[in-house]
Amino acid sequence: MRARGCGLSALLLLLLLPLAAGPLPGRAGPGALSELRVRVRLPDGQVTEESLQADSDADCISLELRKGDGTLVTLTADFRQEVKIFRALILGELERGQSQFQALCFVTRLHRNEIIPSESMAKLRQKNPKTVRQAEEVRGLEHLNMDVAVNFSKGAQLSPHIHNICSEAKEAIYTREEDVKFWLEKGVDGSMFEVLPQSADLPDLQRCKLCLDRWKPCICSYSLSIEWYPCMLKYCKSRDASGKVSSYKCGIRSCQKGYGFDYYVPQKQLCLWDEET
Repeated sequence: MRARGCGLSALLLLLLLPLAAGPLPGRAGPGALSELRVRVRLPDGQVTEESLQADSDADCISLELRKGDGTLVTLTADFRQEVKIFRALILGELERGQSQFQALCFVTRLHRNEIIPSESMAKLRQKNPKTVRQAEEVRGLEHLNMDVAVNFSKGAQLSPHIHNICSEAKEAIYTREEDVKFWLEKGVDGSMFEVLPQSADLPDLQRCKLCLDRWKPCICSYSLSIEWYPCMLKYCKSRDASGKVSSYKCGIRSCQKGYGFDYYVPQKQLCLWDEET
C-alpha cells in the first residue's frame, strides 16, 4: 500500500506523463492522488521515463526520473510551505570504498510560477503515451551556493516532506542562507540550520576537483537537470453567442531546467564524481 503524499519511494522509478487539462479517468474524487508518466530524451540521447505525482490536498507535486548513469533524481514542490526539495540517489563506486549509493538533498525556496499548481497538475491527462517528449522551453542553468546544513530531525518544521524524501541523506541536507532568511521571517525555527565552513573561514579550502587528498574537506559541486516538467498553464480564448470573450485553461507549457549546487563536504571521498579525469 502506498503512503499518501508527494514523497516518491527511493527504490521505485515512477514515470511521468503530460498534458491537456481535464479530469483523470477514474480519479477518486477531489484531493485524490494522481500520477502521470512521460517519456523524455536525456542530453546523451537516451530515452527515460519520468513519473509525476500530484496531491492537491497536501498541495504538493513530486517528479522523479533516472539518469543515464543510474542516478535517481527527485524534485518535490511543497506549495504550502514554499519549499522545493531536490534529492539525488547516486550509485556508489564500491571499488573506491563508497557505499552502495550516496544520497544528497538540496532544499530551496519555491517561488511562484516556477511550476503549475498542484490542482492543475492533478487534472492533467495523458496523450500519446509512446511519444518521446522534449521541453518547449529551456530555462537557464541556475548556480546555487548551498552554504547552510539542515538538521534532519527538525526538518519537518520546514516541510513535512523532508522526513520521507531525505531519510537517506540525513547528514547531507543543504540549503542557502538567503532562503533561510526568508523562512525565518515566516516563523521557522532557526535552530535547524547550521552555517557551513566557507573559503573565507578556511583559506586552504579548495574545490574538490582540485583537491588531491580524498580525506580533506573541500567544496563539492553537483549538477542535475529536470528534463521535462509543466512550468506554465496555457490559456485559450472563446467567444459566446453574445460575442463576449473569455479565457480558459487549455493545456500546459513544458520546461527543462538545470541546477548546479556547490556545498562543503568534510572529505573529498564524499564527492568523487567532482574530480578531473
